[in-house]
Amino acid sequence: MPASGQRANPPAAEAPVRRLRRAERREQVLAAATQAFARAGFAATSLDDIAAEAGVSRAILYRHFDSKTDLYRAVLDRACARLAAAVGVRDFTADSVEALVGVAAEDPAGFRLLFRHAAREPEFRDEMDRFHAAMVATAQRELAARIPDRAWARWAAQLAPTAAVEAVIAWLDAGQPDRQQAAERIGQALDGVIRAAQPRGRRPRPPSRAAE
Repeated sequence: MPASGQRANPPAAEAPVRRLRRAERREQVLAAATQAFARAGFAATSLDDIAAEAGVSRAILYRHFDSKTDLYRAVLDRACARLAAAVGVRDFTADSVEALVGVAAEDPAGFRLLFRHAAREPEFRDEMDRFHAAMVATAQRELAARIPDRAWARWAAQLAPTAAVEAVIAWLDAGQPDRQQAAERIGQALDGVIRAAQPRGRRPRPPSRAAE
């Protein structure tokens, strides 16, 4: 208690809380939704679950997304955009495997959601089928020059993207061991697919590296 005649010091003013910009809030919600959907799936995850994960109210969610379906689609679009930015969409080289590992390491929940969970959701199956078809088409362009038999080239193009993705997910599930060597080891697994599709006695030509 202050002595007689002395004025009490006013309480210290609290620092103002900075409100997030709309784009920042949207990114916060998308990141939280990615975690929630990857943990429990689309059907079992409610908007209340996502709001709690993001630390916001349902009203905030509805300012950015019309529905849970709209939010899930935005989460998938975000994961696809990150993947395309890192790996590219036209060519698949040895550098692409390293980029794939990098994307998965930076956002394991988004990677698993995109490649493991979304295809199981009936509402999004058509979109994920188109996404997978685009991956196969990219692989087929790359493998056509390396596998002379067209039928076996198609077989390898169907198998290689799945093998790459499953190898990366298995690496995540194993605790991301030895990240520096992960891309090399996954590349060796893909070489096995290519070797199996080639005529006996012919070894696969290593994929060209992107220009430094």
